[in-house]
Amino acid sequence: MRKQGLLWVIGLALLVACGTKSAATPTATLAAESTISTTTAGVATTVPDATTTPQESAATATATLAPGVTELTVLTHDSFAVSSEVLAKFEAQYQAKVVIINAGDAGSMLNKAILSKDAPLADVIYGVDNTFLSRALESGILADFTPSVAPAFVAEATTDVSAPLLPVDVGYVLINYDVAGLKAAGLPVPQSLKELTEPQWKSKLVIENPATSSTGLAFFLATVAEFGPDGWQAYWQALRANDVLVANDWTTAYYTHFSGSSGKGPRPLVVSYSTSPAAEVFFSEGKLTEPPTGNVAFGAFRQVEYAGVLKGAKQAVLAQQFVEFMLSNDFQNDMPTQMFVYPASQTATVPDLYTKFAAKPTIKTQIDAKTIASNRDAWLAQWDTIVVK
Repeated sequence: MRKQGLLWVIGLALLVACGTKSAATPTATLAAESTISTTTAGVATTVPDATTTPQESAATATATLAPGVTELTVLTHDSFAVSSEVLAKFEAQYQAKVVIINAGDAGSMLNKAILSKDAPLADVIYGVDNTFLSRALESGILADFTPSVAPAFVAEATTDVSAPLLPVDVGYVLINYDVAGLKAAGLPVPQSLKELTEPQWKSKLVIENPATSSTGLAFFLATVAEFGPDGWQAYWQALRANDVLVANDWTTAYYTHFSGSSGKGPRPLVVSYSTSPAAEVFFSEGKLTEPPTGNVAFGAFRQVEYAGVLKGAKQAVLAQQFVEFMLSNDFQNDMPTQMFVYPASQTATVPDLYTKFAAKPTIKTQIDAKTIASNRDAWLAQWDTIVVK
């Protein structure tokens, strides 16, 4: 969730796009498609220009292989991060060289996988989340895959049927608040989504556009779950009337407009992740013992990210081994401070930082993947008409 600034590489901010837009100035601007780049063992090796194909990018990054070493290519989103030590364990165990293709946010990545399904760009795909799960399963891009050992998943990772994709991590999108900012304004922490439409919260909230940001989409879906398929429209009309600010991406929302970030923006509320306060402490390198931000106790959406083997993969067996490796304790224990997400495995552990500052929120109602797939485009068209146009 998405994962920049303060040296962040947070898992849960999935789209990096240019520009912002607000309800007050309704000029629709679509995010530019992210450039595909490749990394090897977690270190960037090349960023191709617009004329470079993904296949050429991977070839450039891995032109020379040691004798007996097999190349494995992983297609993922721009927020993917793993420590070089962990990735090196897989490479040593299987005599492999792992090439990472970063292909934009989760939606852009999936589009690229679907458009190239007759000549797959990679062997493994990682980062499809539950907002795009049904589309991925119905697209014909995935190979059948059953793990050699049945994984033990946490319950929240298995709320949607995902086979042949396997859940790898869980994250929670919700509103963060600036502790000092609310205190200075004489405001208590808000207690409900509905409260955010009241006068005291006018011009206080910044969100991400659900059409261009997976973080924004998750928050939007939380409002649909809260107010229902026929009630969310009135809620967003009220938010617009209360001067909600809409940014194209998480980075802009958090680091430009949010007062609790290093950017010291003007707004004390931002849609982010339940792990963001913990990340603030982690990346302070000992300067902070308490986070400057907190999580509200309402309006959360659970994101589950999945991995699988692409149909037609050149290295199908090695791809299966890598997906299984992603469920190993080595990989799962690495994720909380790499991508700031919760492990999907029951046997994984999280740092004390999570226990103190990243408690999992309670979710009363969550929209399932099939319902999202059936309604996403129509809902977003309505949202755009209400909030942007």
